[in-house]
Amino acid sequence: MKLKFTLIVIFGTIQFAHAQSEDPYLWLEEVDSKKSLEFVEKQNKLTMEKLGGQTSYQPIYDKSLEIYNSTDRIPDPSIQGGYIYNFWQDKEHVRGIWRRSTKVSYLSGKPVWDILLDLDGMHAKDSIKWVFKGASGLFPDYNRFMVSLSKGGGDATVIREFDPKMKTFIENGFSIPESKGDVSYLDVNTLIVSSDFGSGTMTTSGYPRQIKLWKRGTELRDARLIFQGDSADVGSFGFLMRDDTTKYLMISRIVTFFSTRTFVWVNNKAVPLDVPDDSQISGILKNQLILSLRSDWKLGGAVFKQGAVIGLNFKSLLAGKQEPLLIFQPDEFSSVSQLSFTKNRLLLNLLTNVKSELYAYAFANKTWTKQKVDAPDFGALTNGSADEFSDQYFFYFTNFLKPSTLYVADAKLNTVKAYKSLPDFFDASKYKVDQVKAKSADGTLIPYFVIASKTLDLNGKNPTLLYAYGGFEVSEVPFYSGVMGNAWLDNGGVYVLANIRGGGEYGPKWHQAGLKEKRQNVYDDFHAVAQDVITKKITSSRNLGIIGGSNGGLLVGAAFTQRPDLYNAVVCAVPLLDMKRYNKLLAGASWMGEYGDPDKPEEWEYIKKYSPYHNLKEDAKYPEVFFTTSTRDDRVHPGHARKMVAKMLDMGYTIYYFENTEGGHAGSSTNEQRAKTSALQYSYLLMKLKE
Repeated sequence: MKLKFTLIVIFGTIQFAHAQSEDPYLWLEEVDSKKSLEFVEKQNKLTMEKLGGQTSYQPIYDKSLEIYNSTDRIPDPSIQGGYIYNFWQDKEHVRGIWRRSTKVSYLSGKPVWDILLDLDGMHAKDSIKWVFKGASGLFPDYNRFMVSLSKGGGDATVIREFDPKMKTFIENGFSIPESKGDVSYLDVNTLIVSSDFGSGTMTTSGYPRQIKLWKRGTELRDARLIFQGDSADVGSFGFLMRDDTTKYLMISRIVTFFSTRTFVWVNNKAVPLDVPDDSQISGILKNQLILSLRSDWKLGGAVFKQGAVIGLNFKSLLAGKQEPLLIFQPDEFSSVSQLSFTKNRLLLNLLTNVKSELYAYAFANKTWTKQKVDAPDFGALTNGSADEFSDQYFFYFTNFLKPSTLYVADAKLNTVKAYKSLPDFFDASKYKVDQVKAKSADGTLIPYFVIASKTLDLNGKNPTLLYAYGGFEVSEVPFYSGVMGNAWLDNGGVYVLANIRGGGEYGPKWHQAGLKEKRQNVYDDFHAVAQDVITKKITSSRNLGIIGGSNGGLLVGAAFTQRPDLYNAVVCAVPLLDMKRYNKLLAGASWMGEYGDPDKPEEWEYIKKYSPYHNLKEDAKYPEVFFTTSTRDDRVHPGHARKMVAKMLDMGYTIYYFENTEGGHAGSSTNEQRAKTSALQYSYLLMKLKE
């Protein structure tokens, strides 16, 4: 055993040395090394001097902070038992407060809040930059919560048991050390825990592979193991599903990002559910297991099509029988954006040509019936919190020019009432929104939105910012941004949102058209939209900038390395860029279902064609890119951005780089940090694009 371990260590050292010889910037992957942080500090200083010195910086910062701190913001509700819970940050509560009010008080429009947890107060006591990451309550009374707190905003959290009545963490209560994982109550004295239990208990993606039941009064190390996945999986997690008074302990073994094997814990055994691995389970209602399909499913004599939502008799399924009922089947222009539940209704949020509709579905007499919710048209709807004990729920509506409005509704009575709207943070009457389409390289029509002045002069000189995401079946829908309106539109800018392939706007097929070896379709779509706004004389390459974060950071990284002639400004935020090593960094291995495995020669063959880090060329006419990331990002490694910056600097290119020292993958933890990032980005864009 000792010899084997020694060989592994030696082999690992040889591998690392070989990688170092190929990549002289590998040292920047050492997140907190002195040399790395000195590099970061130097680049941050240079960027702040240049971009922070722009005349636009301070006004944008001040206005952005005013918007982020506005007390007129909607206090987003989370219904837990008889209370509405909310996490809030403003000028007085920089790190934030977790608070609650009664439902009656909240619905009055003037809620009286009871502060449960003050993160600024915690920070004052222990100097730790705590970031609130949510709370999982004990059903049905919600008199106990497992509160998740991150140090600096990363995905890894410390989870501690909290008493909302006493407003304190419970002495000798459940407490889970810092880890990426999840927890929920099975009952008052038992937790379902997925966590880092020690050596060999985490996957190569950095998530738990073990699920345990932990009894109160015992040590976590003595918790009972009920399931273990493979180390090559993404991760394994346990959770509860409830149907009226019946509860089910569910187990999800996430094999790849888009393939999950689901089990039910019955009679001390993990019983597999006979459903497609690439389907998505949303919950259970009236003994109907709600399933969304990513591919066609042949069942008996019927074929349920890709993108459909179906219901399966859950008790029959556990007995080995499949009794499916079709709930919704999309056409080529529609998809399911969200699913949620009230006590007696299934809420389906649908997209048709990237515009939202909301329906409430009821199940009775083995039949699903639907009723359209009287929600606003021509914008984006978002399902909010729903009540488990009634049919009351919240939803949001917004579009590019209309501030977000929170509605309270009753799915059984089909009533809808506006609760609160954001104030107008800019004069939207001056602007218009158009939805048009561009033709991609293979002839596919790509829809995109253009937000511009009603008096826009088509002279090819308008500073224009193009945004897209293009991955993981994420749908990009219209949204209202007071910061963007003030910092960009009011400064003469045009904003473009592109619904490129890789997203979910037209269902699983739209996403799958950008997977793995088809990835270039995503970038071709993006280039096509860029070319189209130039052809339409909205802008020119001189005045066109692009922005993207995370997978969108990879998108804009590929865009400027493939077509530097099209873009004059690039904001590349928390990006993936080194696609040879992405699967070895933090959560990267979990995304191989999206991008492919670079360690397989046949898959690296197509990945290397777009990997931004590997496609940098000397003497190319690249734009002066602005890269941003976070030291505490434990999802997408900051080494991606760091190494790209160092390589471009050594090639002689001018770049800008800012790395926030906290914030996690979100990039920022406080409103001051968010305002600073916004001011830096828009000052850069105005500097580069506005003549």
